[in-house]
Amino acid sequence: MHIVVLAGGVGGARFLRGVTAAAPGARITAVINTGDDVTLHGLRICPDLDSVMYTLGDGIDEDRGWGRRDETWTVRAELAAYGAEPTWFGLGDRDVATHLVRTRMLDAGYPLSEVTAALADRWRPGVRLLPMSDQRVGTHVVVTDPATGRTRAIHFQEWWIRHRAALDAHRFVQVGVDDARPAPGVLEELAAADAVLLAPSNPVVSIGTVLGVPGIRDAVRAAGSRVVGVSPIVGGAAVRGMADRCLPVVGVEVSAEGVGRHYGARSAGGLLDAWLVHTGDAADVPGVDVRAVPLLMTDPEATTALARAALDAARA
Repeated sequence: MHIVVLAGGVGGARFLRGVTAAAPGARITAVINTGDDVTLHGLRICPDLDSVMYTLGDGIDEDRGWGRRDETWTVRAELAAYGAEPTWFGLGDRDVATHLVRTRMLDAGYPLSEVTAALADRWRPGVRLLPMSDQRVGTHVVVTDPATGRTRAIHFQEWWIRHRAALDAHRFVQVGVDDARPAPGVLEELAAADAVLLAPSNPVVSIGTVLGVPGIRDAVRAAGSRVVGVSPIVGGAAVRGMADRCLPVVGVEVSAEGVGRHYGARSAGGLLDAWLVHTGDAADVPGVDVRAVPLLMTDPEATTALARAALDAARA
């Protein structure tokens, strides 16, 4: 079986771990959001790619859901001692090595897809990791500056990490997405898939950014397999992250039904054939096979069961 998963960071990484357990021996490709990528202290940082790579490679800090296990913070402390901005973004010592290797390879002219493959060669994630694009795309958030009262755009990482999404967002802008191209292999993997899964990642700044790369949304719609999405909203709230702060900005209700209707039925020009919502959540999504199953990835068994339910829906 050939499975393609569109995913963002922590939720996508954990879901992918369930997919690998639910479908041993399957060929699995993960197409990962790179709109959150940022250059800080001269290093190119790819948070979603790294979260997936570390999670599947058994190097993730499980408590935080991001970064390396047994991390130390000497570099961060030294940068702070120099007063080197930004001080709000923490670089762990182990994590810095990944960013150094990535930046060196990118500066040498290698595209991000080849760099990602080289990094994954160490971690052996068991899936093919593909960035959504080799071209740089940066998600920015238009907010009102509390100091001046004027609107300005800040990078998504500053909005999320520095401000904890407390600043009201007026809109999200994916800089560079219109000129981006799918990374080599993305369209081919989607065309050959036996199942296409949308992970329970942020529909606006994760899955939405991936789908914003010209050609990817059309390739999902044209896939010969069923397309199954997993709701990131349980009981009217985001399970993790800031989807509840993002969805109203694009006019989407913070509910499983709202997100399902946002993606839409493939039969009506949308994306979905099936939509998984949490047990007890109601969702009327016209033209979509809505299935209620436990969505909370509380342990490996629950995560595997969720992935198995998604694959069952894909086989229907």
